[in-house]
Amino acid sequence: MEKMEQKEIEQLLNLARDKSDAGRKHLINTVSDLFTNEAGAISEREHALMTDILNQLVREVEMVVRRHLAERMAVLPNAPRELILMLANDEVDVARPVLLKSEILHDIDLIEVIQHRAMEHQLAIAMRSNVSEIVSDALVEAGNIDVIKTLLENVDAKISKGTREYLVDQSKKENVYREPLIRRPDLGPELAEKMYWWVSAALRKEIATSFDIDVAALDDQIEASVKDIMTAEGSVVPKAEKKPDSAERLAKDVNITPELLIRVLRQGETSLFAALFSKYTELSGKLVRRLLFEPGGEGMAIACKAKNLQIQTFASIFLLSRKARASENTMDPGELSRILAFYERIDAEAAATVMQQWRRDPEYLYAIKRLDRGKDDPEEK
Repeated sequence: MEKMEQKEIEQLLNLARDKSDAGRKHLINTVSDLFTNEAGAISEREHALMTDILNQLVREVEMVVRRHLAERMAVLPNAPRELILMLANDEVDVARPVLLKSEILHDIDLIEVIQHRAMEHQLAIAMRSNVSEIVSDALVEAGNIDVIKTLLENVDAKISKGTREYLVDQSKKENVYREPLIRRPDLGPELAEKMYWWVSAALRKEIATSFDIDVAALDDQIEASVKDIMTAEGSVVPKAEKKPDSAERLAKDVNITPELLIRVLRQGETSLFAALFSKYTELSGKLVRRLLFEPGGEGMAIACKAKNLQIQTFASIFLLSRKARASENTMDPGELSRILAFYERIDAEAAATVMQQWRRDPEYLYAIKRLDRGKDDPEEK
């Protein structure tokens, strides 16, 4: 093809002087077509001229025109880098196609966008088909849960071993990470084994199917841990008087933490635990004692979930409270699996709503059934 003639350059300059919307759209289409169709037929000077025209123009035109330009430039391997950077840092509707598709952007460019632009820009980067480890690290460091979940769901994204280990640990409290982590081909059996301890029954089944691990051995380890918790000796806690009113007086001036609740239970101070838990949850003492001694443990599970206690903390409270009951010196590990599966299913906000009901009305059994109805039992669907 022949080089651009001087008259064509003049036409471009004339179009650039046209301030109407129609004129600007025409100019953008014309210059974009030149980049697309005549990349090998324009000189460096002409390339620089068209780039300058676009750079000046993109600052002035309305967003719909910039979005149209971004969509066209996003897929061009020879698009002007300065223009691509400008579009990548524009409003998200303009930036999205460039962040998703442009190969002009370097890792350092993407990291700059992650650090200085909005969460929607991060989401677009997390969906790119060629996310590198250092870009993944920057997305995780930004700390947005939805962005990290999107990154994990992008199986083509490269995530370093250290970052995978960090996200596995985070999945103890961030449920939304669990399923996409388990479905990543780079998770590996070692991290899958680690997650086996705190994921739901359905995800345990998926781990057993997808990874070469000894599930029976894991179940044996869980059972052994249950026994360890049942026999563990906690830190020394001052003995409380046995009368409930004395326990309540002790609880008034104590800074209550989950760790303290567990230590009190390990010491065998059930009355003090009930008083502390009553203050901790703002539930009546009568209702707390009912939660503590009910057969299934669902009420205690809901109360703990409403306080966003980690599943390991709830497991300790559940097991130790059972140990405190004279009739339950031993426990079937299957009972722990059942209540932990129930705990996993509970939504924290729904649990908090139930707690508000209990503060007004301690008749909670119906609320428990309503919260869990239809989850796993086909007869209740």
